[in-house]
Amino acid sequence: VLATLAIATGGLWGSTLAHATDQADQRQESRDVKQEGREGSREAKEECKEGDEKSRNDCRQDKRDTKQDTRDTARDVKY
Repeated sequence: VLATLAIATGGLWGSTLAHATDQADQRQESRDVKQEGREGSREAKEECKEGDEKSRNDCRQDKRDTKQDTRDTARDVKY
């Protein structure tokens, strides 16, 4: 009886660990996506400021839009 209980409990524990590992991988991938998005939005803002075709306000808005798009992508990865 104890052996059967130990085997059943071990099976549940193993699946819980696998699920936790999958979640951790998803969270890490989500963080990586957000970090890449931050770097990309910084570069885009710098390029925008160097050019004279847009105002500083437009450059800031472009950066915000880029970061929001990145957040949405990261959310899709995570869930």
